[in-house]
Amino acid sequence: MADLIEYKCPCCDGKIEFNASEQKMVCPFCGTAFDVETLQNYDSVLNEQAPESEMEWSETGGSDWEQGEAEGLRVYQCQSCGGQVIADETTAASKCPYCDNAVIMTGQFSGDLKPDLVIPFKLDKEAAKAALLKHMEGKPLLPKIFKSDNHIDEIKGVYVPVWLFDAVADAQFRYRAKKVRTWNDQQYAYTETKHFSVSRAGCISFSDVPVDGSAKMDDTLMESLEPFNSKEAVPFQTAYLSGYMADRYDVDAEASVERANERIKRNTRQEFAKTVQGYQSFDIEHESIRLRDAKTKYALYPVWLLNTSWNGQKYTFAMNGQTGKFVGDLPANKSKAWAIFFAVTAAVTVLAYLIGMMLQ
Repeated sequence: MADLIEYKCPCCDGKIEFNASEQKMVCPFCGTAFDVETLQNYDSVLNEQAPESEMEWSETGGSDWEQGEAEGLRVYQCQSCGGQVIADETTAASKCPYCDNAVIMTGQFSGDLKPDLVIPFKLDKEAAKAALLKHMEGKPLLPKIFKSDNHIDEIKGVYVPVWLFDAVADAQFRYRAKKVRTWNDQQYAYTETKHFSVSRAGCISFSDVPVDGSAKMDDTLMESLEPFNSKEAVPFQTAYLSGYMADRYDVDAEASVERANERIKRNTRQEFAKTVQGYQSFDIEHESIRLRDAKTKYALYPVWLLNTSWNGQKYTFAMNGQTGKFVGDLPANKSKAWAIFFAVTAAVTVLAYLIGMMLQ
């Protein structure tokens, strides 16, 4: 007995059958008709064995320290969050740059990988202070304590460990696209919907896709400080740590791959979607993203950090130590907020009353 071949409607996924009177394949659910040749071509495209996505990384960043290279480095450990920071022997590290609690020196640095690259600080603490003050300008609901010098002076410069991912992404996409046309006559309103299968293929090169290697540094906060100009990165030397602290990475390259893959996938989808034009809407029906020439580097990125608290809540502010970009959510004084709300409400009520009186 021969096998029965079933076709599904590209529009609604319903089972379609051959209509002898129309000599076409017709969907009984949505009423769409197809000629047999077009449907066979579409079915063959769907059955093509497109490669599955593959996001593998072969090379890892970082290198071993040379003998005596790290002798001048000291390790400080936070007694609250347990984090470790590294600084040279001349740096007075008394507080954790992430949670603002006390740190103590635990001994000379050893182990871990040596960074491949470092972006040196281009902006000093005074620039960070000025950026914070500017960030607070025009904020009437900001508590006064945030404008005190005591908090401004607690800004700390820290090198954040970052894994940089380079790769070429070979991608194939198939989209289900739609065109809709409407018109009217004296009796009826008409809607014509056309469905299309759209294919795209190509490659995109990615360079220095960053993923921070610190579990204590919020990924969203670090990404909001981007972009860093990786072209200004230089080969790492311990001299760049003089006067600053460097976070000791606790998320290795292998654990960072998933986030790097998501960033690469998201950007690949966005770039290929830009090429699908002339349709009212479209959705991805199938995608394949495969990496080649994939490698990883280990770098340190400069960040100014400020931790402070208000009403029992912790607030973290950060500034890109290379570009000066400043981010962070400011707290609001609720009593001021309610006072302004009632003042505005009262003003609106009085204005409405006066307008009503004038119209009588």
